[in-house]
Amino acid sequence: MEYLESLYLLSQDFVQDYPASSYPELMHKQGRPYSCLLIETHEGYFICVPFRSSIKHKNAFLFTGTARSLASRSGLDYSKIVIVKEKKYLDDKPAIVDQDEYNEMRTHLPKIVEQVNNYVRTYIDHVTGKKLLHPRQYARSYGFSTLPYFHDVLGIE
Repeated sequence: MEYLESLYLLSQDFVQDYPASSYPELMHKQGRPYSCLLIETHEGYFICVPFRSSIKHKNAFLFTGTARSLASRSGLDYSKIVIVKEKKYLDDKPAIVDQDEYNEMRTHLPKIVEQVNNYVRTYIDHVTGKKLLHPRQYARSYGFSTLPYFHDVLGIE
């Protein structure tokens, strides 16, 4: 599986075009950047997977060997993925993350990319009727997901 990855922040254009009032599942915190692992796909869009300090569900890659992971369940949150096509939504300022979390992310990058792609593909297969999930499984995996906000980018009618 080929992919390009890097760390980014979401831009002010993104915050303006996706306000909290219309997109409540997106992580909107005034003055706090949306630092994310950015995966460039061959489908023509970018998958932005946010770093979070406290994750209370299983739809994530949880860090295990980092200072912050000892105090909380920090990791990369798949349920809060952002899908974008336009580079205007990516800030050119450097994204800052804990060095130990960055190192663990790099070590497990192929696994993370595979899990992210599976999370997005399973969602697409469900909403297009290709492979339906049991209602409880769908609720557990996608009940608070941001993916419904990006049907246009994903090519879902």
